[in-house]
Amino acid sequence: SLNAFLKNVDVGDHILQGDLEAYSCKLAGLDKKLSKSLDQEVQTGSSPLELSASPVGPLAESSSRKTLIYLILTLNHIYPDYDFSQLRAHHFQKEQGISKAEEAIDSHLLEVSKVWAKTPGRGESPFLECLWSSIDEAIDLKESDVYCYKSDLETDPFGEQASVWSFSYFFYNKKMKRILYFSCRAISKQAADEVGGVETGVHKGGVWA
Repeated sequence: SLNAFLKNVDVGDHILQGDLEAYSCKLAGLDKKLSKSLDQEVQTGSSPLELSASPVGPLAESSSRKTLIYLILTLNHIYPDYDFSQLRAHHFQKEQGISKAEEAIDSHLLEVSKVWAKTPGRGESPFLECLWSSIDEAIDLKESDVYCYKSDLETDPFGEQASVWSFSYFFYNKKMKRILYFSCRAISKQAADEVGGVETGVHKGGVWA
């Protein structure tokens, strides 16, 4: 329900487009093959420094490489028109706890909260309260590590001309073997009109298969 609401929210001068997806980390088919390929590439292509320390942990350790691969596969599934298989650990940042991510997300979604409150059937509970309770139910925040994707604004959807701001967070619960991905971007209505309109789409969560 939250994901459907966030797909296309009119907040005045901007349209907010969000993705809120939970994935079970089970590799199968092409993902399993890509995972093996990426694992080899990361091992052979990483610097000595990255092998001993990186934003996802020492890449000399299989668990750290696995984390990196899960982040890459998540982006590939969310945005099938783009190829993220060339990303490496330095394209991500590990947040120091949940609170920093919560503050950043909350500040970006203040206008969305106002729209939610005015939407029939939605406004009984505050938007941010519903959002975080649902995320916690899906991923168990206190047991999760948080990573953000640092876009290069050229090879992914966040660099499109009409995009004003964006964020991309991964909540990764190793015990549950699950990743919850939450991303939003604000699209300028005026800029979108100038480049041919706002593109919308529907992405469905599920199991990597």
